[in-house]
Amino acid sequence: MKSVLAVLTVVAAIVAIWYAACAPMNIKGVLTELERGGAQVVPEGAPTRRDMSAIGLVVANSFAIPATWAQERPRLPAPHQVAVELWQTTVMKKITSKRSLIFHGWVTLSATLLGFAIGTGLGVVLAVGIVHSRVMDMSVMPWAIVSQTIPIIALAPMIIVVLYSIGVQGMLPKAIISAYLSFFPVVVGMVKGLRSPDHMQLDLLRTYNASASQGFWKLRLPSSMPYLFASLKIGIAASLVGAIVGELPTGAVSGLGARLLAGSYYGQTVQIWSALFAAGLLAAILVGILGVIERITLKRMGMA
Repeated sequence: MKSVLAVLTVVAAIVAIWYAACAPMNIKGVLTELERGGAQVVPEGAPTRRDMSAIGLVVANSFAIPATWAQERPRLPAPHQVAVELWQTTVMKKITSKRSLIFHGWVTLSATLLGFAIGTGLGVVLAVGIVHSRVMDMSVMPWAIVSQTIPIIALAPMIIVVLYSIGVQGMLPKAIISAYLSFFPVVVGMVKGLRSPDHMQLDLLRTYNASASQGFWKLRLPSSMPYLFASLKIGIAASLVGAIVGELPTGAVSGLGARLLAGSYYGQTVQIWSALFAAGLLAAILVGILGVIERITLKRMGMA
C-alpha cells in the first residue's frame, strides 16, 4: 500500500508540474488569439508583450491560464489533452485504421521484436566467444564498445540507404537498427554473467573432471541468467527506440515513428505526445513481460 501511495504521489507531482509548465509555454499563443478577437491582454502601463517574459505574461494575464490548457495546437499539450488523444486513437478507432495507435504500435513492435531477436542472438554468441577466447576478448569487445559511440540518429540513414541500394526494404532495415542498439547491453551483461562464478566453483568442477562444455551448461550459463535478464530489459527498450528511429529517415507512413513525423509536419503536438506516450507504454509492457519470464525462469532454476 505504501509503495502504491508513493507512486501515486510522484505521478500527481509530475502532472501538477506539467500543468504549471503549460501556462508559460502556451501563453503567447493564447494571447495572440485573444488579441485577434480584440481583447486587451496586457494591463495599461505594463510593459509590452515583446519586453515581457513568458512568466511575466502569465502573471499579468492570469485570467488566460485556463485557456493554455485547452489550445487546439499548443506548444505543450496538457495531460488531459494527451489522455483524450490516446483514448480516441486506441479505444475509439478500429485497430486496422491508419489513425489507430494500436495499428502503428504493431508495425513498430514487429520490427522491434525482430531486431531484438537478432541483437540478443548476436550478443549471446559474442559473449560466449569473448569468455572462452582471449583473442575475441581483446579484439571484438573493443570494437563492440566503439560501435556504441556512433550516434544512432546519424547511423540510421546510412544503414537504410545502403540496404535500399541493394534492394533490402520493409521491416528488415528497421530491425537491423534495433539489433544494433540491443546487442551491446546483451554482450556486456552476458559476459559479466558468464564470468560471475568464482574460482572455487570452477576449481570444484575441475576436481570432478568436468569438461568445458559441462562447466558452461552446469555453472556458467545458470549463473549468467540474472545478468542476462537485466540486460534484456535494457535491450528491449533500446530495440524499440531503434525501430522508431529507423522509421524517421524513410518517411514511413506506418509505425509510431511515422506518427511522430506526421505530427511534426502538421504542427499536431498532441499527436506527437500521444505517440510518445504510446511508445513509453509499449516499452513498459515489454519490460514487464520480460520481468514475468525472469521470475518464472529463476524460480524454476531455484534462484528466486
